[in-house]
Amino acid sequence: MSNIQKYRFVCTLTFGDIYGQIIVWLITITISLAAALALMGARRPIYALATVGLIVLLSLPFLLFAFVTTLLNHIEVAPMEPGGKMEPIPGNISQQQPVQLTN
Repeated sequence: MSNIQKYRFVCTLTFGDIYGQIIVWLITITISLAAALALMGARRPIYALATVGLIVLLSLPFLLFAFVTTLLNHIEVAPMEPGGKMEPIPGNISQQQPVQLTN
């Protein structure tokens, strides 16, 4: 457990990193709702609800996979100096101070 104190974990994820993924999923939902409205005039409106449900159900795992992989790509592990001095990670746009571990 003492080895983990020698490393610093930093998450550099920002809203701009996932903004495109959110837009694509909103477009997918809009298209599914448009398809549901088109099918609503059919004799069996249950097809409209099934279409929306199927599209959301099939697109959700891809959305979650994209979010999780984006998050994991923005977690950085940096070794700490022996004196405990915190040096900024190059390219880190976060202005937050890392949490200090206490014994």
